Amino acid sequence: MTSTVAGTATFDSLDPRTGSVVGSHPVHSAEDVAAAVSRATEAARWWRGIGFSGRRERLLDWKKVLVRRLDEIAGVVAAETGKPLDDARLELVLAVEHVDWAARHAERTLGRRRVSSGLLGANQAATLGYEPLGVVGVIGPWNYPVFTPMGSIAYALAAGNTVVFKPSELTPGVGELLARTLRTAVPEKTLVEVVTGFGETGAALCRAGVGKIAFTGSTATGKRVMAACAETLTPVLIECGGKDALIVDASADLEAAADAAVWGGMSNAGQTCVGVERVYVVETVAEEFLAQVVAKARGLRAGRDFGPMTMASQADVVRRHVRDALSRGGRAVVGGEDSVDGTSVGPVVIVDVPEDSCAVTEETFGPLVVVNRVADAAEAVRRANATGYGLGASVFSKDGERLAESLRCGMVSVNGVLAFAGIPALPFGGVGDSGFGRIHGADGLREFSRAQAIARQRFTLPVPVTSFRRTAAHMRTMIALVKARHGR
Repeated sequence: MTSTVAGTATFDSLDPRTGSVVGSHPVHSAEDVAAAVSRATEAARWWRGIGFSGRRERLLDWKKVLVRRLDEIAGVVAAETGKPLDDARLELVLAVEHVDWAARHAERTLGRRRVSSGLLGANQAATLGYEPLGVVGVIGPWNYPVFTPMGSIAYALAAGNTVVFKPSELTPGVGELLARTLRTAVPEKTLVEVVTGFGETGAALCRAGVGKIAFTGSTATGKRVMAACAETLTPVLIECGGKDALIVDASADLEAAADAAVWGGMSNAGQTCVGVERVYVVETVAEEFLAQVVAKARGLRAGRDFGPMTMASQADVVRRHVRDALSRGGRAVVGGEDSVDGTSVGPVVIVDVPEDSCAVTEETFGPLVVVNRVADAAEAVRRANATGYGLGASVFSKDGERLAESLRCGMVSVNGVLAFAGIPALPFGGVGDSGFGRIHGADGLREFSRAQAIARQRFTLPVPVTSFRRTAAHMRTMIALVKARHGR
Protein backbone atom coordinates (compact mmCIF):
# COMPACT_ATOMS: atom_id res chain seq x y z
CA MET A 1 0.00 0.00 0.00
CA THR A 2 1.33 3.45 -0.94
CA SER A 3 0.82 6.79 0.80
CA THR A 4 2.18 10.30 0.55
CA VAL A 5 4.30 11.99 3.21
CA ALA A 6 5.46 15.60 2.70
CA GLY A 7 4.80 15.29 -1.02
CA THR A 8 6.77 12.05 -1.41
CA ALA A 9 5.02 8.77 -2.19
CA THR A 10 5.91 5.98 0.24
CA PHE A 11 5.05 2.33 0.71
CA ASP A 12 5.26 -0.10 3.62
CA SER A 13 7.08 -3.40 3.81
CA LEU A 14 5.08 -5.95 5.79
CA ASP A 15 5.87 -9.01 7.86
CA PRO A 16 4.08 -11.79 5.93
CA ARG A 17 3.65 -13.77 9.17
CA THR A 18 1.65 -11.08 10.94
CA GLY A 19 0.85 -8.35 8.42
CA SER A 20 2.51 -5.78 10.67
CA VAL A 21 4.52 -2.93 9.17
CA VAL A 22 8.26 -3.51 9.18
CA GLY A 23 9.21 -0.17 7.63
CA SER A 24 8.17 2.64 5.31
CA HIS A 25 10.15 3.52 2.18
CA PRO A 26 10.03 6.10 -0.62
CA VAL A 27 8.76 5.31 -4.09
CA HIS A 28 11.67 6.62 -6.11
CA SER A 29 10.86 8.30 -9.42
CA ALA A 30 12.82 8.22 -12.68
CA GLU A 31 14.40 11.51 -11.64
CA ASP A 32 15.46 10.00 -8.31
CA VAL A 33 16.99 7.04 -10.11
CA ALA A 34 18.88 9.28 -12.51
CA ALA A 35 20.26 11.26 -9.57
CA ALA A 36 21.37 8.03 -7.85
CA VAL A 37 23.16 6.89 -11.01
CA SER A 38 24.86 10.29 -11.27
CA ARG A 39 26.12 10.04 -7.69
CA ALA A 40 27.29 6.47 -8.27
CA THR A 41 29.13 7.57 -11.42
CA GLU A 42 31.08 10.15 -9.45
CA ALA A 43 31.90 7.61 -6.72
CA ALA A 44 33.00 5.10 -9.35
CA ARG A 45 35.89 7.33 -10.41
CA TRP A 46 37.32 7.25 -6.90
CA TRP A 47 36.60 3.54 -6.41
CA ARG A 48 38.34 2.62 -9.65
CA GLY A 49 41.26 4.89 -8.80
CA ILE A 50 42.17 3.17 -5.53
CA GLY A 51 42.99 -0.02 -7.45
CA PHE A 52 42.62 -3.68 -6.61
CA SER A 53 44.50 -3.50 -3.31
CA GLY A 54 42.47 -0.56 -2.04
CA ARG A 55 39.20 -2.22 -2.99
CA ARG A 56 40.28 -5.52 -1.47
CA GLU A 57 41.05 -3.87 1.87
CA ARG A 58 37.72 -2.05 2.03
CA LEU A 59 35.62 -5.01 0.92
CA LEU A 60 37.23 -7.17 3.58
CA ASP A 61 36.39 -4.43 6.09
CA TRP A 62 32.78 -4.61 4.87
CA LYS A 63 32.83 -8.37 5.41
CA LYS A 64 33.77 -7.80 9.05
CA VAL A 65 30.90 -5.33 9.50
CA LEU A 66 28.47 -7.84 8.00
CA VAL A 67 29.67 -10.49 10.43
CA ARG A 68 29.42 -8.17 13.44
CA ARG A 69 25.89 -7.15 12.48
CA LEU A 70 24.81 -10.56 11.19
CA ASP A 71 21.98 -11.05 13.67
CA GLU A 72 20.65 -7.53 13.09
CA ILE A 73 20.54 -8.02 9.32
CA ALA A 74 19.10 -11.53 9.67
CA GLY A 75 16.35 -10.10 11.86
CA VAL A 76 15.28 -7.71 9.09
CA VAL A 77 15.45 -10.54 6.53
CA ALA A 78 13.23 -12.71 8.72
CA ALA A 79 10.77 -9.86 9.30
CA GLU A 80 10.39 -8.94 5.63
CA THR A 81 10.36 -12.49 4.19
CA GLY A 82 8.80 -14.47 7.05
CA LYS A 83 11.56 -17.10 6.95
CA PRO A 84 12.93 -18.56 10.20
CA LEU A 85 15.76 -16.56 11.77
CA ASP A 86 18.29 -19.36 11.36
CA ASP A 87 17.51 -19.58 7.64
CA ALA A 88 18.16 -15.84 7.40
CA ARG A 89 21.44 -16.32 9.28
CA LEU A 90 22.48 -19.04 6.84
CA GLU A 91 21.81 -16.65 3.97
CA LEU A 92 24.13 -14.09 5.57
CA VAL A 93 26.87 -16.68 6.16
CA LEU A 94 26.84 -17.63 2.48
CA ALA A 95 26.90 -13.98 1.40
CA VAL A 96 29.90 -13.25 3.64
CA GLU A 97 31.83 -16.08 1.97
CA HIS A 98 31.17 -14.55 -1.44
CA VAL A 99 32.27 -11.07 -0.39
CA ASP A 100 35.51 -12.56 0.90
CA TRP A 101 36.17 -14.58 -2.27
CA ALA A 102 35.41 -11.72 -4.63
CA ALA A 103 37.66 -9.34 -2.72
CA ARG A 104 40.58 -11.77 -2.61
CA HIS A 105 40.40 -13.01 -6.20
CA ALA A 106 39.57 -9.88 -8.21
CA GLU A 107 43.13 -8.86 -9.03
CA ARG A 108 44.21 -12.38 -9.96
CA THR A 109 41.20 -12.76 -12.26
CA LEU A 110 40.94 -9.28 -13.78
CA GLY A 111 44.41 -7.77 -13.50
CA ARG A 112 46.36 -7.13 -16.69
CA ARG A 113 48.51 -10.06 -17.81
CA ARG A 114 50.70 -10.97 -20.75
CA VAL A 115 49.38 -13.37 -23.39
CA SER A 116 51.07 -15.05 -26.33
CA SER A 117 51.36 -12.84 -29.40
CA GLY A 118 51.74 -15.69 -31.92
CA LEU A 119 53.91 -15.94 -35.03
CA LEU A 120 52.55 -12.95 -36.94
CA GLY A 121 52.68 -10.84 -33.79
CA ALA A 122 56.17 -11.89 -32.75
CA ASN A 123 57.21 -8.24 -32.55
CA GLN A 124 54.29 -7.34 -30.27
CA ALA A 125 53.88 -7.43 -26.51
CA ALA A 126 50.28 -8.56 -25.99
CA THR A 127 48.40 -7.98 -22.74
CA LEU A 128 44.84 -8.54 -21.58
CA GLY A 129 43.07 -6.75 -18.75
CA TYR A 130 39.53 -6.30 -17.51
CA GLU A 131 38.27 -2.80 -16.87
CA PRO A 132 35.22 -1.87 -14.76
CA LEU A 133 31.95 -0.94 -16.44
CA GLY A 134 31.36 2.09 -14.20
CA VAL A 135 27.95 1.75 -12.57
CA VAL A 136 26.06 -1.56 -12.37
CA GLY A 137 22.32 -1.62 -11.76
CA VAL A 138 21.16 -4.57 -9.63
CA ILE A 139 17.48 -5.53 -9.43
CA GLY A 140 17.13 -8.03 -6.61
CA PRO A 141 14.56 -10.65 -5.58
CA TRP A 142 12.66 -11.10 -2.32
CA ASN A 143 13.23 -14.79 -1.61
CA TYR A 144 16.93 -14.44 -0.71
CA PRO A 145 17.25 -10.66 -0.36
CA VAL A 146 20.88 -10.76 0.80
CA PHE A 147 22.49 -13.82 -0.75
CA THR A 148 21.15 -13.47 -4.29
CA PRO A 149 21.82 -9.77 -4.96
CA MET A 150 25.18 -10.04 -3.18
CA GLY A 151 26.27 -12.38 -5.97
CA SER A 152 26.07 -9.32 -8.22
CA ILE A 153 26.86 -6.53 -5.76
CA ALA A 154 30.04 -8.00 -4.23
CA TYR A 155 31.48 -9.11 -7.56
CA ALA A 156 30.60 -5.82 -9.27
CA LEU A 157 32.30 -3.87 -6.47
CA ALA A 158 35.37 -6.11 -6.52
CA ALA A 159 35.63 -5.54 -10.27
CA GLY A 160 35.83 -1.78 -9.64
CA ASN A 161 32.22 -0.69 -10.21
CA THR A 162 29.75 1.10 -8.02
CA VAL A 163 26.16 -0.12 -7.75
CA VAL A 164 22.64 1.25 -7.84
CA PHE A 165 20.54 -1.41 -6.10
CA LYS A 166 16.79 -1.71 -6.51
CA PRO A 167 15.67 -4.32 -3.95
CA SER A 168 12.31 -6.05 -4.20
CA GLU A 169 9.40 -3.96 -2.97
CA LEU A 170 8.81 -6.79 -0.46
CA THR A 171 12.29 -6.48 1.09
CA PRO A 172 13.41 -2.85 0.78
CA GLY A 173 14.61 -2.66 4.38
CA VAL A 174 17.16 -5.38 3.74
CA GLY A 175 18.59 -3.47 0.78
CA GLU A 176 18.84 -0.23 2.71
CA LEU A 177 20.53 -1.92 5.66
CA LEU A 178 23.11 -3.59 3.41
CA ALA A 179 24.01 -0.22 1.93
CA ARG A 180 24.36 1.30 5.40
CA THR A 181 26.76 -1.43 6.50
CA LEU A 182 28.93 -0.70 3.46
CA ARG A 183 28.98 3.00 4.29
CA THR A 184 30.23 2.06 7.74
CA ALA A 185 33.15 0.17 6.20
CA VAL A 186 33.82 2.69 3.40
CA PRO A 187 32.91 6.17 4.69
CA GLU A 188 34.76 8.00 1.89
CA LYS A 189 32.11 7.43 -0.77
CA THR A 190 28.68 5.85 -1.17
CA LEU A 191 29.43 2.77 -3.28
CA VAL A 192 25.91 1.30 -3.25
CA GLU A 193 23.00 3.66 -3.87
CA VAL A 194 19.60 2.16 -3.05
CA VAL A 195 16.41 3.07 -4.92
CA THR A 196 13.12 1.65 -3.69
CA GLY A 197 9.73 1.28 -5.29
CA PHE A 198 7.88 -0.92 -7.73
CA GLY A 199 8.24 -1.95 -11.36
CA GLU A 200 8.41 1.63 -12.58
CA THR A 201 11.49 2.26 -10.45
CA GLY A 202 13.18 -0.83 -11.86
CA ALA A 203 12.26 0.21 -15.41
CA ALA A 204 13.78 3.63 -14.78
CA LEU A 205 17.01 1.99 -13.65
CA CYS A 206 17.08 -0.04 -16.88
CA ARG A 207 16.87 3.21 -18.87
CA ALA A 208 19.24 5.27 -16.70
CA GLY A 209 22.41 4.63 -18.69
CA VAL A 210 24.21 2.27 -16.32
CA GLY A 211 26.99 0.02 -17.60
CA LYS A 212 25.01 -3.17 -17.04
CA ILE A 213 21.83 -4.45 -15.40
CA ALA A 214 21.90 -7.60 -13.27
CA PHE A 215 18.36 -8.88 -12.79
CA THR A 216 17.00 -11.75 -10.72
CA GLY A 217 13.32 -12.64 -10.95
CA SER A 218 10.72 -14.34 -13.11
CA THR A 219 11.25 -15.17 -16.76
CA ALA A 220 8.37 -12.91 -17.78
CA THR A 221 9.81 -9.92 -15.90
CA GLY A 222 13.28 -10.73 -17.22
CA LYS A 223 11.99 -10.33 -20.77
CA ARG A 224 10.57 -6.91 -19.89
CA VAL A 225 13.90 -5.91 -18.35
CA MET A 226 15.70 -6.95 -21.53
CA ALA A 227 13.25 -4.96 -23.67
CA ALA A 228 13.78 -1.82 -21.58
CA CYS A 229 17.57 -2.24 -21.65
CA ALA A 230 17.50 -2.76 -25.42
CA GLU A 231 16.38 0.86 -25.84
CA THR A 232 19.85 2.04 -24.77
CA LEU A 233 21.83 -1.10 -25.67
CA THR A 234 22.50 -1.66 -21.98
CA PRO A 235 23.88 -5.19 -21.50
CA VAL A 236 22.05 -7.46 -19.09
CA LEU A 237 22.65 -10.43 -16.85
CA ILE A 238 19.41 -12.35 -16.39
CA GLU A 239 18.89 -14.96 -13.65
CA CYS A 240 15.35 -16.27 -13.83
CA GLY A 241 13.52 -19.20 -12.32
CA GLY A 242 13.97 -22.91 -12.60
CA LYS A 243 12.18 -26.21 -12.48
CA ASP A 244 15.08 -28.08 -11.01
CA ALA A 245 15.14 -31.86 -11.07
CA LEU A 246 16.66 -34.33 -8.64
CA ILE A 247 17.59 -37.70 -10.13
CA VAL A 248 17.74 -40.80 -7.92
CA ASP A 249 19.58 -43.69 -9.56
CA ALA A 250 19.40 -47.31 -8.44
CA SER A 251 22.84 -46.99 -6.83
CA ALA A 252 21.91 -43.94 -4.76
CA ASP A 253 22.13 -43.54 -1.01
CA LEU A 254 18.36 -43.40 -0.63
CA GLU A 255 18.27 -41.84 2.83
CA ALA A 256 20.56 -39.03 1.72
CA ALA A 257 18.57 -38.58 -1.49
CA ALA A 258 15.28 -38.39 0.39
CA ASP A 259 16.70 -35.88 2.85
CA ALA A 260 17.96 -33.75 -0.05
CA ALA A 261 14.63 -33.94 -1.88
CA VAL A 262 12.67 -32.79 1.16
CA TRP A 263 15.08 -30.05 2.25
CA GLY A 264 15.70 -28.89 -1.33
CA GLY A 265 11.98 -28.76 -2.03
CA MET A 266 10.58 -27.47 1.25
CA SER A 267 13.19 -25.16 2.79
CA ASN A 268 12.30 -21.46 2.52
CA ALA A 269 8.76 -22.73 1.82
CA GLY A 270 9.99 -23.91 -1.58
CA GLN A 271 10.72 -20.31 -2.60
CA THR A 272 14.14 -21.12 -4.03
CA CYS A 273 15.02 -20.72 -7.70
CA VAL A 274 17.35 -23.74 -7.49
CA GLY A 275 15.08 -25.68 -5.13
CA VAL A 276 13.97 -29.22 -5.93
CA GLU A 277 10.62 -29.22 -7.73
CA ARG A 278 10.80 -32.51 -9.68
CA VAL A 279 12.22 -35.87 -8.63
CA TYR A 280 12.86 -38.72 -11.05
CA VAL A 281 13.55 -41.98 -9.23
CA VAL A 282 14.47 -45.30 -10.85
CA GLU A 283 11.62 -47.77 -10.49
CA THR A 284 13.62 -50.45 -8.65
CA VAL A 285 14.23 -48.17 -5.65
CA ALA A 286 11.16 -45.96 -5.92
CA GLU A 287 9.11 -47.47 -3.10
CA GLU A 288 11.92 -47.37 -0.56
CA PHE A 289 12.90 -43.84 -1.57
CA LEU A 290 9.30 -42.61 -1.47
CA ALA A 291 8.71 -44.10 1.98
CA GLN A 292 11.64 -42.08 3.33
CA VAL A 293 10.47 -38.90 1.60
CA VAL A 294 6.98 -39.30 3.10
CA ALA A 295 8.33 -39.90 6.60
CA LYS A 296 10.55 -36.80 6.44
CA ALA A 297 8.02 -34.47 4.81
CA ARG A 298 5.14 -35.40 7.13
CA GLY A 299 7.18 -34.17 10.07
CA LEU A 300 7.44 -30.63 8.70
CA ARG A 301 5.15 -27.79 9.69
CA ALA A 302 4.62 -24.45 7.99
CA GLY A 303 5.29 -21.68 10.48
CA ARG A 304 7.77 -23.82 12.39
CA ASP A 305 10.17 -25.38 9.89
CA PHE A 306 9.66 -22.77 7.19
CA GLY A 307 7.74 -19.54 6.78
CA PRO A 308 4.70 -18.49 4.75
CA MET A 309 4.57 -17.41 1.14
CA THR A 310 6.42 -14.09 1.19
CA MET A 311 4.38 -12.91 -1.79
CA ALA A 312 0.75 -13.76 -0.99
CA SER A 313 -0.24 -14.42 -4.61
CA GLN A 314 2.25 -17.29 -4.77
CA ALA A 315 -0.12 -19.41 -2.69
CA ASP A 316 -2.59 -19.32 -5.58
CA VAL A 317 0.10 -20.68 -7.91
CA VAL A 318 0.80 -23.57 -5.53
CA ARG A 319 -2.92 -24.34 -5.22
CA ARG A 320 -3.34 -24.35 -9.02
CA HIS A 321 -0.40 -26.70 -9.50
CA VAL A 322 -1.58 -29.10 -6.81
CA ARG A 323 -5.12 -29.12 -8.22
CA ASP A 324 -3.89 -29.76 -11.77
CA ALA A 325 -1.56 -32.57 -10.71
CA LEU A 326 -4.33 -34.34 -8.78
CA SER A 327 -6.97 -33.85 -11.47
CA ARG A 328 -4.59 -35.33 -14.05
CA GLY A 329 -4.11 -38.59 -12.11
CA GLY A 330 -1.39 -37.70 -9.63
CA ARG A 331 -1.62 -39.10 -6.12
CA ALA A 332 -0.86 -37.02 -3.04
CA VAL A 333 1.19 -38.95 -0.48
CA VAL A 334 1.82 -35.90 1.71
CA GLY A 335 -0.63 -33.01 1.99
CA GLY A 336 -2.86 -31.91 -0.85
CA GLU A 337 -5.01 -29.01 -1.91
CA ASP A 338 -6.03 -28.40 1.72
CA SER A 339 -2.36 -27.73 2.54
CA VAL A 340 -2.83 -24.23 1.12
CA ASP A 341 -4.30 -22.10 3.91
CA GLY A 342 -4.05 -18.43 3.08
CA THR A 343 -0.36 -17.61 2.73
CA SER A 344 0.60 -20.65 4.81
CA VAL A 345 1.31 -23.72 2.69
CA GLY A 346 2.19 -27.06 4.25
CA PRO A 347 4.43 -29.65 2.57
CA VAL A 348 2.95 -31.43 -0.44
CA VAL A 349 4.36 -34.49 -2.22
CA ILE A 350 2.53 -35.85 -5.27
CA VAL A 351 3.55 -38.93 -7.24
CA ASP A 352 2.85 -40.18 -10.78
CA VAL A 353 2.09 -36.76 -12.26
CA PRO A 354 1.81 -36.48 -16.08
CA GLU A 355 4.78 -34.71 -17.60
CA ASP A 356 2.57 -32.13 -19.30
CA SER A 357 0.96 -31.04 -16.03
CA CYS A 358 1.71 -27.46 -15.00
CA ALA A 359 3.08 -28.95 -11.76
CA VAL A 360 5.88 -30.40 -13.91
CA THR A 361 6.30 -27.76 -16.62
CA GLU A 362 5.91 -24.48 -14.66
CA GLU A 363 7.90 -23.11 -11.74
CA THR A 364 5.84 -23.63 -8.57
CA PHE A 365 7.98 -21.71 -6.07
CA GLY A 366 6.26 -23.36 -3.13
CA PRO A 367 6.66 -26.47 -0.92
CA LEU A 368 5.41 -28.88 -3.59
CA VAL A 369 7.58 -31.76 -4.81
CA VAL A 370 6.53 -34.02 -7.69
CA VAL A 371 8.01 -37.54 -7.63
CA ASN A 372 7.82 -39.59 -10.83
CA ARG A 373 9.19 -43.07 -11.49
CA VAL A 374 11.45 -43.84 -14.46
CA ALA A 375 12.84 -47.03 -15.95
CA ASP A 376 16.48 -45.98 -15.64
CA ALA A 377 18.80 -43.01 -15.20
CA ALA A 378 18.87 -42.32 -18.94
CA GLU A 379 15.11 -41.75 -18.92
CA ALA A 380 15.50 -39.52 -15.86
CA VAL A 381 17.99 -37.34 -17.74
CA ARG A 382 15.68 -37.10 -20.77
CA ARG A 383 12.77 -35.99 -18.61
CA ALA A 384 14.89 -33.59 -16.59
CA ASN A 385 16.02 -31.92 -19.82
CA ALA A 386 12.53 -31.75 -21.32
CA THR A 387 11.74 -28.24 -20.12
CA GLY A 388 12.53 -24.71 -21.19
CA TYR A 389 14.24 -24.06 -17.87
CA GLY A 390 17.87 -24.95 -17.22
CA LEU A 391 19.09 -23.58 -13.90
CA GLY A 392 20.29 -26.28 -11.47
CA ALA A 393 19.88 -29.97 -10.74
CA SER A 394 20.89 -32.72 -8.32
CA VAL A 395 21.98 -36.30 -8.99
CA PHE A 396 22.26 -39.15 -6.50
CA SER A 397 24.22 -41.98 -8.06
CA LYS A 398 27.58 -43.72 -7.94
CA ASP A 399 27.88 -42.55 -11.56
CA GLY A 400 26.73 -39.06 -10.70
CA GLU A 401 29.31 -36.94 -12.52
CA ARG A 402 28.65 -38.66 -15.86
CA LEU A 403 24.91 -38.10 -15.44
CA ALA A 404 25.52 -34.51 -14.39
CA GLU A 405 27.39 -33.79 -17.61
CA SER A 406 24.31 -34.90 -19.57
CA LEU A 407 22.02 -32.36 -17.95
CA ARG A 408 21.12 -29.11 -19.72
CA CYS A 409 21.61 -26.67 -16.88
CA GLY A 410 24.14 -24.35 -15.34
CA MET A 411 24.91 -26.14 -12.08
CA VAL A 412 24.63 -29.68 -10.68
CA SER A 413 25.12 -31.10 -7.19
CA VAL A 414 26.15 -34.76 -7.08
CA ASN A 415 25.10 -36.71 -3.97
CA GLY A 416 23.98 -33.43 -2.39
CA VAL A 417 21.66 -30.53 -3.05
CA LEU A 418 22.31 -26.82 -3.73
CA ALA A 419 25.99 -27.33 -2.85
CA PHE A 420 27.16 -25.30 -5.85
CA ALA A 421 25.57 -22.11 -4.44
CA GLY A 422 27.85 -22.17 -1.41
CA ILE A 423 31.11 -22.55 -3.36
CA PRO A 424 32.25 -19.04 -4.31
CA ALA A 425 34.62 -20.25 -7.05
CA LEU A 426 31.78 -21.85 -9.03
CA PRO A 427 29.78 -19.72 -11.49
CA PHE A 428 26.02 -19.55 -10.97
CA GLY A 429 23.50 -19.09 -13.78
CA GLY A 430 21.26 -20.89 -16.20
CA VAL A 431 20.29 -21.48 -19.81
CA GLY A 432 17.04 -21.13 -21.74
CA ASP A 433 14.14 -19.74 -19.73
CA SER A 434 16.41 -19.60 -16.69
CA GLY A 435 18.39 -16.75 -18.25
CA PHE A 436 22.01 -16.17 -19.15
CA GLY A 437 25.20 -14.70 -17.73
CA ARG A 438 26.97 -15.77 -14.56
CA ILE A 439 27.45 -14.51 -11.05
CA HIS A 440 30.00 -15.93 -8.58
CA GLY A 441 33.52 -17.13 -9.30
CA ALA A 442 35.93 -15.82 -11.90
CA ASP A 443 33.12 -15.76 -14.46
CA GLY A 444 31.11 -13.56 -12.12
CA LEU A 445 33.98 -11.09 -11.77
CA ARG A 446 34.44 -10.92 -15.55
CA GLU A 447 30.66 -10.47 -15.96
CA PHE A 448 31.00 -7.01 -14.42
CA SER A 449 33.99 -5.90 -16.46
CA ARG A 450 34.99 -5.37 -20.07
CA ALA A 451 37.96 -7.07 -21.65
CA GLN A 452 40.58 -4.70 -23.03
CA ALA A 453 43.34 -6.01 -25.31
CA ILE A 454 46.57 -4.07 -25.84
CA ALA A 455 49.26 -4.88 -28.42
CA ARG A 456 52.50 -2.87 -28.10
CA GLN A 457 55.06 -3.06 -30.90
CA ARG A 458 58.51 -3.90 -29.56
CA PHE A 459 60.41 -3.86 -32.86
CA THR A 460 59.77 -3.66 -36.61
CA LEU A 461 59.30 -6.91 -38.51
CA PRO A 462 61.42 -7.48 -41.62
CA VAL A 463 58.16 -8.28 -43.44
CA PRO A 464 55.90 -5.16 -43.28
CA VAL A 465 52.59 -7.03 -43.09
CA THR A 466 50.41 -4.01 -42.26
CA SER A 467 51.92 -1.39 -44.52
CA PHE A 468 51.65 -0.25 -48.14
CA ARG A 469 55.40 -0.91 -48.29
CA ARG A 470 54.53 -4.61 -48.45
CA THR A 471 55.63 -6.25 -51.72
CA ALA A 472 54.81 -9.50 -53.44
CA ALA A 473 58.13 -10.86 -52.18
CA HIS A 474 57.16 -10.02 -48.64
CA MET A 475 53.90 -11.93 -49.08
CA ARG A 476 55.73 -14.96 -50.48
CA THR A 477 57.94 -14.98 -47.39
CA MET A 478 54.96 -14.72 -45.06
CA ILE A 479 53.02 -17.48 -46.84
CA ALA A 480 56.06 -19.73 -46.69
CA LEU A 481 56.32 -19.18 -42.93
CA VAL A 482 52.63 -19.94 -42.46
CA LYS A 483 52.83 -23.13 -44.53
CA ALA A 484 55.88 -24.29 -42.61
CA ARG A 485 54.14 -23.72 -39.29
CA HIS A 486 50.56 -24.74 -40.03
CA GLY A 487 50.47 -26.72 -43.27
CA ARG A 488 52.21 -29.94 -42.29
